[in-house]
Amino acid sequence: MLAAPAPEGADLDAILSAAVRVPDHGKLAPWRFILYRDESAERIGAALAALVERREGGPLPDTRRRVESSRFSRSPLVIAVVSTAKEHVKIPIWEQVLSGGAAAMNLVNAVHAKGYAANWVTEWVAYDEEAKAILGIQPEEKVVGFIHVGTPQESPSERPRPALADVVSEARAPGDG
Repeated sequence: MLAAPAPEGADLDAILSAAVRVPDHGKLAPWRFILYRDESAERIGAALAALVERREGGPLPDTRRRVESSRFSRSPLVIAVVSTAKEHVKIPIWEQVLSGGAAAMNLVNAVHAKGYAANWVTEWVAYDEEAKAILGIQPEEKVVGFIHVGTPQESPSERPRPALADVVSEARAPGDG
């Protein structure tokens, strides 16, 4: 769980400035950031909960309503990293999408470097067109991730990671044994 404070002012500007320092073939900046915080995050959460209630045909149980309505207020700041990749005569969409992923990773690293904590998630709202509209994301855009930002209340537990031997290999030239 992340609590206040979240970065703001010069700290937030430094974090966002670090996030945009990514490989960007053609200088397209094929991504953008949306900040969700304070009352707007609460209103967006209420709209998302209402969307789920409409789809499910009635009021949600209290626990589920709290989950849906707090998606963007359970942390003091949520930053959407949105891919705006589009067809280009020279730059493949794949490279543009990777640039968005690099921006998200730089964002997470910059948050931690400033002494805060970050958690990168997507959740169902990243793939739902009605939810994306509520969040200010255009139909042709894709969510790279929602970065929850704040001050950690506890140390996160380490997740299992792949063994390096399973994911690293040496290149071999043709004819090498």
